[in-house]
Amino acid sequence: MAHAYTPGLTVTPRKSYRARRVLPIPGEVLVEVGQQVTSRDVVARTEMPGDVTPLNMANLLSVPPGDVPACMLVKEGDRVEVGQPLARTKGLFGLFKTEYKSRVAGTVESISSVTGQVMIRGEPIRVETKAYISGTVAEVLPNEGVVVEAEVSLIQGIFGIAGEAFGKIRMACADHDQELTEDLIHADMAGCVVIGGARVTASAVRRAVDIGAAALVTGGIDDQDLRDFLGYDLGVAITGSEQVGLTLIITEGFGEISMAKRTFALFAAREGADASVNGATQIRAGVMRPEVVIPVDANTPLPESPGGPSGKLDIGTQVRVIRDPYFGLIGEVADLPPEPQVLESESKARVLVVRFESGREATIPRANVELIEG
Repeated sequence: MAHAYTPGLTVTPRKSYRARRVLPIPGEVLVEVGQQVTSRDVVARTEMPGDVTPLNMANLLSVPPGDVPACMLVKEGDRVEVGQPLARTKGLFGLFKTEYKSRVAGTVESISSVTGQVMIRGEPIRVETKAYISGTVAEVLPNEGVVVEAEVSLIQGIFGIAGEAFGKIRMACADHDQELTEDLIHADMAGCVVIGGARVTASAVRRAVDIGAAALVTGGIDDQDLRDFLGYDLGVAITGSEQVGLTLIITEGFGEISMAKRTFALFAAREGADASVNGATQIRAGVMRPEVVIPVDANTPLPESPGGPSGKLDIGTQVRVIRDPYFGLIGEVADLPPEPQVLESESKARVLVVRFESGREATIPRANVELIEG
């Protein structure tokens, strides 16, 4: 029988995890190799240049551009405050002077006699990088950041929105196939990573935002519910920058889909533990999975692991599609043609035939699917 191998999402009670935490521009590293850190500890910081405010001082004073430098009451490099006089004309016989007072605080960056423009650089913007996971600083990247290492329980999802969040694991559903509805979200879940079972409704997501949950993780979501919550259609190629009040992670796919039993059992075993969550998703080059990371130690009770996935595709194997136009849909392998086939793009690739729950079949490149584990 024809068969092939493909990776699946990682769902494991224990593995070594390394988090590379770097600044967007060079800055100051605040920790040392071997130091113990918690997920919320700031490990590096820097200051981004503030925004520039351009002032057409020639127009503001009604003078030629070449006269602007002589009218300035401050020079390049000077600090200015809101309401401080920046420039004043000499007037006529000392009378009828025109004065301009700053509307922003910052530093005078340039004064041009050619354009009559004055540039004021705003306050620097502090940027801090947190450790993300509780563990040990394994490596310091000078002026850039650190690598933090820890033993963790790791659960990857298929899709997420919003960025990093932190909180304790809190189970909202009693079973992996229970729908996560609004009535299961309670006020005492504020600041928690709330775990559901099957599909989550838009009203439940909004309720989680209202009570201040840090994140919400469940098996599935309907396209319409996601659209209703966001207020717009979301492109699924790259996410993570959304500002929606919480981080949302879907572990299985779109529609009426239950969380895998293995995944739900792992969350249940870790209830009450501190978790780090990241909803950033990228399904193109440089695949990035949304994830829940929960540090473990030698005394942490964990469910037995069934061992690593075989990665083997056979007829009847459950798979999830990870590329458009069937992104997030789940089905089973109906056929594994041995020879490469010509795709719509006119390129050749090894393919498989997937039969979805609706009964519809589609021919898909093998690289565009992953195993359903657990």
